[in-house]
Amino acid sequence: MLRKDNTFSIVMQLFYAADFTAPEYMLSEEESRHAVKVLRLSEGDTLHITDGRGSLYRCEVVSAHQKHCLVRVVEHFEEFEKLPYRLTMAVAPTKNIDRYEWFLEKATEIGVAEFVPLVSEHSERKVIKAEREEKVITAAVKQSLKAYHPVLAEITPFREVVCKNFAGRKFIAHCGDAVKEKKYLASTLHKGEDALILIGPEGDFSPEEVQLAVANGFEEITLGTQRFRTETAAVVAADMVSIVNNL
Repeated sequence: MLRKDNTFSIVMQLFYAADFTAPEYMLSEEESRHAVKVLRLSEGDTLHITDGRGSLYRCEVVSAHQKHCLVRVVEHFEEFEKLPYRLTMAVAPTKNIDRYEWFLEKATEIGVAEFVPLVSEHSERKVIKAEREEKVITAAVKQSLKAYHPVLAEITPFREVVCKNFAGRKFIAHCGDAVKEKKYLASTLHKGEDALILIGPEGDFSPEEVQLAVANGFEEITLGTQRFRTETAAVVAADMVSIVNNL
């Protein structure tokens, strides 16, 4: 259930339906089974659904069927817990895909608008299973009770990402010598700024890639004195952005 300030007062289950329509909606067979068989919801019970675009719906179960559970909207919350910034994380998928999926899960919980799987010169993985990664993201959205579902872009070459226009600030994290100057992300980012952050593969970005990024307006950043794995660095960066925006 929700408090008057639109925050959750107790732990609850959130359903995700990108094609949600009001005032009535039929849950998918999988979600119907979960609602009726697993959660044991029946006629008159309440559940919450998000379309992943900021809308949160409080719904009442009209027909509790395991294959086609029908619900009716009781209350609609727009831009539910909308973040004051938009963060895009362009991160090279790790050789061990479980580690990359861990990043997708945790970064979704923290708050990311878009994920861009990145292919760079030292990448050890150049293919991902988009359908599988979407499921990881969706599960994290539901578990962390978010009304915004991050976009998962197609796996994209480094040069294409670097040369594409971006309205906010652009950062590249790397361990090599600075082309211009490295700044600590948490110190240089300002509250409310949209950001695009590049995190390289296990072998880091090549010097040529860093130079190309800087030539296209990217700022070089450090995440501290510790040396992180790719997925850890990506989560640390996302968390720094969140912390800056919550100060």
